[in-house]
Amino acid sequence: MTVAADRDPDTLTAPYVIAEVGCNHAGDLALAKRMISVAAQFCEVDAVKFQKRHPRTLLTPEQYAAPHPNVMHAFGATYGEHREFLEFDLAQHAELAEFARECGVAYSTSVWDVPSAKEILGLAPPFLKVPSATNTNAELLELLCADFGGTVHVSLGMTTRAEEEAIVERFRRHGRLRDLVLYACTSGYPVPFEDVCLLEVTRLQETYGRDVHAVAFSGHHLGIAADVAALTLGARFVERHFTLDRTSKGTDHAASLEPDGLRRLTRDLRNVAKALTFKPAEVLPIEETQRDKLKWRP
Repeated sequence: MTVAADRDPDTLTAPYVIAEVGCNHAGDLALAKRMISVAAQFCEVDAVKFQKRHPRTLLTPEQYAAPHPNVMHAFGATYGEHREFLEFDLAQHAELAEFARECGVAYSTSVWDVPSAKEILGLAPPFLKVPSATNTNAELLELLCADFGGTVHVSLGMTTRAEEEAIVERFRRHGRLRDLVLYACTSGYPVPFEDVCLLEVTRLQETYGRDVHAVAFSGHHLGIAADVAALTLGARFVERHFTLDRTSKGTDHAASLEPDGLRRLTRDLRNVAKALTFKPAEVLPIEETQRDKLKWRP
C-alpha cells in the first residue's frame, strides 16, 4: 500500500491526490474518522481535507436567519444553524489531524475566514486551502502569507482574471509565490463536462507555472476521466469531493466520489503518470524478444 507520508508532493511525478471530505461527514466525528480511514487505506489518497468556517463571520444576520435553500438537505432550522451543525471545533479538528496521521495520510482543511484560519494555524497542517468563495478576502490572504509556513492552495472557481491576477500579485509581494498552488476549478455541484474547462489547467500552467509552487485541478464533475486528462495537462494536485454514499443528506454528495471511484481515480492517475514518458531507447528491453521473433528483416 502506498503510504501518503512517504509521498512528498515536491518530488512526485504523479499528482498528489486529495480527498475532500468537506461537510460530507454531516457533523459526525465518528463518520469523519471512518471516512479518513477508508480514504487512506482503501483509496490510498495522499491527503484528506475538511472545512472550517465561522458562520457568524461569513453570513449576514439575514442570511444566518434565513431557511436553508434546499430544506431536504438542511441540518438546522435556519441556514446559520445548518452551518453551525456541520462545524467541528478546534479540538475535534486536532483529533482528526492526529487520526489522519495514524492512518498514514496528511490532514488539511479549507479555511473560509480569518477566525477559522487563526484557529487552524496552530495545527500546522502541510497545506491550507482558500476556497473559491473567499479567495478575494484580502485579510485572509494576508494572514496566510504572513503567518502560515506551509503551502497555500487557492481555488479559482467563479473568479475573474483580474481577481486571479490580484491573488498572484499579493503572494508575489510577500515573496510567497513558490508556496502558492493555483487550482483550475468550476464552481458547480455537479458540473457538466462542457463546463469543466480542462484547458484552464494549461492556461494556468503557461501563465504562472514557472513562478508558483504548482498548478492543480479541483473537479466537481461525474466520473474520473477528466481528472486523468488534467494530469496530462500539467496538474500536480488533484482534489475530489469524497463520500461513503452519494445518496446521503447534504448538497455535496452528488458531486462526490464513493470509495471505489476514488480508489480507481488514485490508481489511474498514478498509472498514467508512469506512462507519460518518452522512450529512453529506440528499442526497449521489453521489445527485444518480440523484435527477434517478429521483426521483418530484408
